[in-house]
Amino acid sequence: MNFLARTFSIFMMVLFASGTNALADASKTLSEEHIKELALEAILENPAIIEEAIQRLQKVRQEQRQAGVKNIIELRRDTLENDPNAPVLGNPSGDVTLVEFFDYNCPYCKRAKPELEALLETDANVRLVFREWPILGAGSVFAARAALAARKQGKYEDFHWALMGFKGRIDETSTMKVARQIGLDVEQLKSDMEDPSITEHIQLSMALAQDLNITGTPSFVIGDDVFPGLLTRDQLAKVVAENR
Repeated sequence: MNFLARTFSIFMMVLFASGTNALADASKTLSEEHIKELALEAILENPAIIEEAIQRLQKVRQEQRQAGVKNIIELRRDTLENDPNAPVLGNPSGDVTLVEFFDYNCPYCKRAKPELEALLETDANVRLVFREWPILGAGSVFAARAALAARKQGKYEDFHWALMGFKGRIDETSTMKVARQIGLDVEQLKSDMEDPSITEHIQLSMALAQDLNITGTPSFVIGDDVFPGLLTRDQLAKVVAENR
């Protein structure tokens, strides 16, 4: 298919999908060949119409994707918000739940740390559910397993914030260094890292991210929407207020 044919196809799809263009209305009385002639004539006279058509098509597709994500969130909401195998910070009985997908080696996740801490400090009714999603290498996987294992010693929250605040690459050495600094029993931690529930948590994070078309960290699920990328405390607070 040559360029003109491709652009014409895009143009026609958008026109008929929108249902508002005069050409779509004219299709009731004009022949298909005549419609093509009119469309090609319009394109040749005003090439910018192609850009507009593509933008409209992208908008339609984005709306379709968003609708699909909302449906998936609704189907998976209980798992997203109430998985007993997922750490919960903030108010366990809070009226709005945020779910964060993150990686300890993600620089934007590290930048999200003070924003999330500020939100929890200023809003006593937020539940923050963490989904360990180690996608940036073996060091990230080791850190995620160690963090989840720290639950057995009641130090997940301290360990999580400490790992997020660590300056430099998170790997096995730096993870254990931070573990010692916050008072974890490292030998017990290593043993607890083999618990099958840790593998289950990470595998579920992978499955949920795939279902929701989440492609990077951090990503937040709040209400019926997915918010990819870094959000400031003010942006988070605005979304929380809208959902509340």
